[in-house]
Amino acid sequence: MIQADVVIIGAGAAGLMCAMTAGQRGRRAVVVDHNRYPGQKVRVAGGGHANFTNLHLDARHYQSAAGTDPNFCAAALARFRPDDYISLVNKHGIAWYEKQQGQLFCTGSAQQLVDLLLREGERAGVRYQMQNPVRQVRQQTGKFTVVTATGSLTCDSLVVATGGLSLPKIGASDLGYRLAVQFGLSVVPVQPALVALLCQNAERVLLAGLAGISLPRVQVCCRGHCFVDAMLFTHKGLSGPAILQISSFWRPQETIVIDLVPDRDLAVLLKQAKVSRPKQELLTALAVFLPRRLALAMIQMFGHHDLASRRLAEIGDRDLSQLAQSLHHWEFCPADSDGYRTAEVTLGGVDTRELDPETLMSRRVPGLYFIGEVVDVTGQLGGFNLHWAWASGYAAGLSV
Repeated sequence: MIQADVVIIGAGAAGLMCAMTAGQRGRRAVVVDHNRYPGQKVRVAGGGHANFTNLHLDARHYQSAAGTDPNFCAAALARFRPDDYISLVNKHGIAWYEKQQGQLFCTGSAQQLVDLLLREGERAGVRYQMQNPVRQVRQQTGKFTVVTATGSLTCDSLVVATGGLSLPKIGASDLGYRLAVQFGLSVVPVQPALVALLCQNAERVLLAGLAGISLPRVQVCCRGHCFVDAMLFTHKGLSGPAILQISSFWRPQETIVIDLVPDRDLAVLLKQAKVSRPKQELLTALAVFLPRRLALAMIQMFGHHDLASRRLAEIGDRDLSQLAQSLHHWEFCPADSDGYRTAEVTLGGVDTRELDPETLMSRRVPGLYFIGEVVDVTGQLGGFNLHWAWASGYAAGLSV
């Protein structure tokens, strides 16, 4: 039986940060995980370079599936800012760069970030038990007992940092949700987020030839939320930053609205082209704004088959306006998302109303903490989810 001050279940970004922080406070910390290697999700994030934070960090970039206090994450974010993590990265000589919109990436491998946390943790006396699945957790007389495949640990504080269900190939687990339920905490239903969306069968046939086409700037909207960013057509549906962002707000059976030519009045531009180039075919005129293959597919999908090869002079202004409206207001009803297999994060999780926002400790069970992705806090694309892991881990590490 190993005795510790704190046991952290999960050796991901949040768990490693929590262990390091607790260890630096002189706490005897032990991390247990069923995976072979720590930081699995960090290692593959950002194409292996990890978008580890965002300079424009703000609570507005986060959401809760339950629609609870949108500022729940603000306290933890305020205690651990982007500059704090940048200082840590600089201390270890890790090169980084800003890609766009405040997104910071490692120049080299994301493994450096995992190594950083392990080195800091080891210096602080943190012990790591990898490939050691948790079999059972009990609480008695104010202490927790964690039964693992290799033995038992007792502790005063237990931190659950097990992550969500996304990317099952690298060891995703529902253990955190099961532990929350075991101790009487509410769990908000989960679903894949920051994930590609799939076409209905009828649309898939029409759009099958568009795989690989990308648009640098579209606007997608759902439930009153809108994002302007790039979009990619795949052989199964739609992807790219704009689609990944809106997927966190989309719910099954709902429709998203896509403006393929945002910030332009396509009806006015087509009518102007009709005056200046009346002999030009409609498809050629549209190719100024959209890839030709895409323009043709959209014309066909919106039921304007007879217009594609006609000259602008032969097309009435009403028809041009209707086509423009269709391109500005494409109502796309996904069949489904691409699932946890490719989702970057999991939406939903331990209800934020169950936790103290300052410490991430359970309001019901003293000494029990939930941090990182297992909590119902989901960030937008751009480094916000990794920063939530750092910040929530740090907040709990200061409290355990």
